[in-house]
Amino acid sequence: MKLLLIEHQPITRIGIAAVIDGEADIILIGQTGIPAEGLTKFRELKPDVTILGLSFPDSCSIDDLDNYFFENPKAKIIMLADHAGDAEIAKALKKGALGYICKDVDPDELVKAIRTVAAGRKYIPDDIAQILSENFGHEELTPTESNVLRMIVGGMSNKEIAFAMDVSENTVKSHVQNIFGKIGVSDRTSAATTAIRRGLVRVDL
Repeated sequence: MKLLLIEHQPITRIGIAAVIDGEADIILIGQTGIPAEGLTKFRELKPDVTILGLSFPDSCSIDDLDNYFFENPKAKIIMLADHAGDAEIAKALKKGALGYICKDVDPDELVKAIRTVAAGRKYIPDDIAQILSENFGHEELTPTESNVLRMIVGGMSNKEIAFAMDVSENTVKSHVQNIFGKIGVSDRTSAATTAIRRGLVRVDL
């Protein structure tokens, strides 16, 4: 089967390539660390399976999944993440990704994931499935609440958020309380840490 690898960290690409090199039934037909090049290679090389890094310096590739499925509605994509955030997992699966693994994945499990997805089946490791189940049923944030949460993570006060959104401070307070209730926290610090851990807010490092 033909595998395409799109991941911005060279050391990660080298490691995956080394694992694949030992598998007779998997051929790494291309790799890149640049999202735009990744989509071009996907279009030209027509891989059976694509491993797509979740985070790039200036983007989150979950938002690019629609472009891949526009090119090939039957695309078989495995998301590769630094860590497992249930909000990101759920969004990726909802958009059509068949697999979700983390960069510390065991080599044998990596190969198993590729073969499973190549066969058209979903592959979610047990530890990631557990994270999903623990947060199943949580009410989703509205776009406005997600925006407010991003600003909370950025350290902004209610007054600063109100100014940025051109709304009253009371409106912001209402949004903040709704956010606290939906993600199960009682203060801003917990809201920020929970947002990052669950992948509700992307933080560029």
